[in-house]
Amino acid sequence: MFVQGNMDVGQNGNLTIGGQDAVELAGRYGTPLYVMDEDIIRENCAAFRQSMETYYGGKGLVAYASKAFSCKEIYRIVGDEGLGIDVVSGGELYTAISAGFDPAKVFFHGNNKTVEELRYALECGVGYLVVDNLAELETLNQLAKTAGRRARVLFRIKPGIDAHTHNFIRTGQIDSKFGFALETGEALKAIAMAKETPFLEYLGMHCHIGSQIFDIAPFVAAAEVMVRFMGQVKRELGLETRVLNLGGGFGIRYVQDNNPAPFAEYMRQVSAQVKITAAEAGVDTPFIVIEPGRSIVGAAGTTLYTVGAVKEIPGIRTYVSVDGGMTDNPRYILYQSEYDMLVANRAGEPKAQTVTVAGRCCESGDLLGENVPLQKAQPGDILAVCATGAYNYSMASQYNRVGRPAVVMLRGGESRVVVRRETYEDLVRCDL
Repeated sequence: MFVQGNMDVGQNGNLTIGGQDAVELAGRYGTPLYVMDEDIIRENCAAFRQSMETYYGGKGLVAYASKAFSCKEIYRIVGDEGLGIDVVSGGELYTAISAGFDPAKVFFHGNNKTVEELRYALECGVGYLVVDNLAELETLNQLAKTAGRRARVLFRIKPGIDAHTHNFIRTGQIDSKFGFALETGEALKAIAMAKETPFLEYLGMHCHIGSQIFDIAPFVAAAEVMVRFMGQVKRELGLETRVLNLGGGFGIRYVQDNNPAPFAEYMRQVSAQVKITAAEAGVDTPFIVIEPGRSIVGAAGTTLYTVGAVKEIPGIRTYVSVDGGMTDNPRYILYQSEYDMLVANRAGEPKAQTVTVAGRCCESGDLLGENVPLQKAQPGDILAVCATGAYNYSMASQYNRVGRPAVVMLRGGESRVVVRRETYEDLVRCDL
């Protein structure tokens, strides 16, 4: 019945999440409320880790793409599960370091890292700096020289693969703000420059072809392109590529029509391609890194809201307004992202109406979904939006001076706050 496997209907007709009553959670912690199921997160970490072990033995690492959901507690959890992480800003890096995460297992990405961020990464001892452009290459060399150390680098490569996803989240094609292009010779030129740069240590390369991808074929094609490029780098520059980071982008089920491939099948096919192509290209099988983010935390999250006004416009539509919206989930206005929704206090009833779920912001476009099947909603009901664990809290804003919601983590029948709700005082904390 439900998209998320950790959901059920209790004897009282209320939605349960990880065995806990969603209506009681809303009453205890307030709404809007992000609810994260730690047991699901840990199960996903273990599944990725096991598939890496099965297909690559000891020659691989799962690195959680923390832009999907970043807070101290998630870094503690994935660290405890033996994962690395990728970060894309000084703020994400600072959060991870504050949580005690091992910097040697950090991959620092970004197409326009600031001088301050690069300097901070070197000071922290970040294990892998993913170089995106020639200006960054030169800046990093100078900073490493000043610091008296060598920076360990990967190069972000655009493999020219069409990922068949939303234009805003396609990143592997030549027309992208990210990385070095293969077709123009830019990528080989950049690595050649690094070879002659004394304060940079070339470890390997990275690619990422997009997000929310259901088809395995683009990942297999990207792996083949990257390993063949490894062969070219060895032949023409005499450099061994020790690390190949194949990125993430694995799709999850937001609504019933979504049909993501089992991750183990992805790993089986991609690992076979890597090994075959490595043999053909005359290179050793590299240390493989993958970077799942959404697929670790997305389905582990649910957002709970309180229904306010219900406004029926005869012959047009019915608006169901909630006490959150684009401030805690901007994905609908950005990508027209679909979600499964239900009235948590009538979870066992049929979805008898089709509505538009509207947010509270003073913005006509502040919607969480249109043409949404839903149980008959009334003011005071609790609305649950499924699969909101990724790119909701991390993309939240204070638009209209609306504070960001709390994050509650569930584990083993218990719940705890891991990010407190913002107060009015928090909203003016930086004001002078």
